Amino acid sequence: MRVESSIATRLFALRGEEQRVSRPAVTIAVWGVAVGLMVMILSVCIVLGFKNEIRQKVVGFGGNIEIINYESLYKAEAEPIAFSKSMLDSLEHTEGVRHVQPFCTKTGMLKTDDAFKGIVLRGVGETFDTTFLAANLVAGRLPRFSSTSGSNEIVVSQTVCNELKLKVGDRVYAYFFSDQVKARRLTITGVYETHLSELDGRQVFTDLYTTQRLNGWAGDQYAGVELLLDDFNATDGVTSTLISRYNHAKDEYGVDYSVQAISDLYPGLFTWLDLIDTNVYVILTLMLVLSLFTMVSGLLIIILERTNFIAVMKSIGASNSQIRLIFLHFAVLLVVRGVCLGLCLGVGLAFLQKRCHLVSLDASTYYIDTVPIEFSWLLIIALVVGSLVISTLTLIIPTYLVSRIHPARVMRFE
Repeated sequence: MRVESSIATRLFALRGEEQRVSRPAVTIAVWGVAVGLMVMILSVCIVLGFKNEIRQKVVGFGGNIEIINYESLYKAEAEPIAFSKSMLDSLEHTEGVRHVQPFCTKTGMLKTDDAFKGIVLRGVGETFDTTFLAANLVAGRLPRFSSTSGSNEIVVSQTVCNELKLKVGDRVYAYFFSDQVKARRLTITGVYETHLSELDGRQVFTDLYTTQRLNGWAGDQYAGVELLLDDFNATDGVTSTLISRYNHAKDEYGVDYSVQAISDLYPGLFTWLDLIDTNVYVILTLMLVLSLFTMVSGLLIIILERTNFIAVMKSIGASNSQIRLIFLHFAVLLVVRGVCLGLCLGVGLAFLQKRCHLVSLDASTYYIDTVPIEFSWLLIIALVVGSLVISTLTLIIPTYLVSRIHPARVMRFE
């Protein structure tokens, strides 16, 4: 061990009367770094969790990618598009695609004796991945989703139930308008709630067969297909691949395909999620500045309190650079202690929130009823390493105060 490091370690280990002046400065410096890193870790974990939760909910309603009729982009009512078995198989085997499921939609209205509600009836078949819907089911059960027979059973949101004063088991009339008015009496078998009011307020799930018949479409005609991916971050790459392969290609009826990523279908929501990243950058910057300010202030106090020590070291031949290294080593020890403390607090509180859901949110505002947590160990390690490096580099500056302390002046003052 070098002499400078050895001396810094001994200074760091001093207790009691020997460090009565610098102890508050040390404590403030350590806690400044700890609190800063803790807030940075919590901010990153919360934002990652929030974005992941919202993305999962939106993807649950429409997949990562949709392939639809090109004309549907400019119409309120979905236009039919045909998918052959070979095309569905090709989509299923596309790299990055986990699952492919056809869907069919029909706009309409649910009506009770006292009220009515505009809806989008979304028909899905036996290939539909029910994981998302089952996870958000708050009452009842899921109906039997089929593409070959109708059940007249539906799953509605808690929002719709509250507005129309409905519950599981109730039968409600649904009206659909095209060339003529079509009416169906549907039974509510399940109620879901995702807190995404924009979607909860209108999405009603039923079997694929019912919606195809309401639209008067053939068995191979759908509103489109949803593609679920293994990794959300791969959405842009897979979308580009499918666009080059299918965009403006024609089905057997001469209709053009259009490939749309989920971010294109809900641009406002995803723009809002991207803006959240800006808030994180601001928080990280502020916390880093706070940490650096407390560390620099603490080190300056420690150097000024150790002027006698500096004078003695210079009088026995120590150079300015050697003394600066002693205090730099001392500062690094403080930073390491603060970083370790901040890491434990940040990860510990995040883990506690993830398991116990201690902090709740207003779901009507944030779309989530509890603060979400998502760990990214790579980002956490980057925060720890970045804090260590930036703090150490910044602390080089106050050590130059050593060169302005002269032994003769200090001893004459004493």
